[in-house]
Amino acid sequence: MAHPKSRISKQRKHKRRTHKKAKMPNIATCATTGEKHQLHRSYTDLDGNVYYRGKMLIKADIEE
Repeated sequence: MAHPKSRISKQRKHKRRTHKKAKMPNIATCATTGEKHQLHRSYTDLDGNVYYRGKMLIKADIEE
């Protein structure tokens, strides 16, 4: 079994983990609808229609 030869201090452990952090997501604006969304993700407009890459995938049901 792996067994450390000596204890690693908190300061040394935190220095090693300085680069592990979440990045800001990329936001794009659709040329068709003008909605802001994440890249490579589908998104909905105010009417409930689902779009991806500027094309409508799922049309929302019209409630009467």
